[in-house]
Amino acid sequence: MAEPMKFEDIEQQALGLAPQQRARLAHELLDSIDQLSAAELESLWLDEAEHRAKAIDSGATELVSGEEVSRKARALVR
Repeated sequence: MAEPMKFEDIEQQALGLAPQQRARLAHELLDSIDQLSAAELESLWLDEAEHRAKAIDSGATELVSGEEVSRKARALVR
């Protein structure tokens, strides 16, 4: 049985593609997510929520208040 490809290897190869090919690949990958079942999507969101919670708990992620985000967004629009 062939050894599974590593994400880093795939990523490196994909980034080596011409811009048009990378855009096509990105489109295909995003389309493939749209084809996931509700249960698969829920599982992905739960994994992401867990990942973010761990980043917050460990201090790796700095929290920003909604008020500050709104202030910065308004400043960008001006």
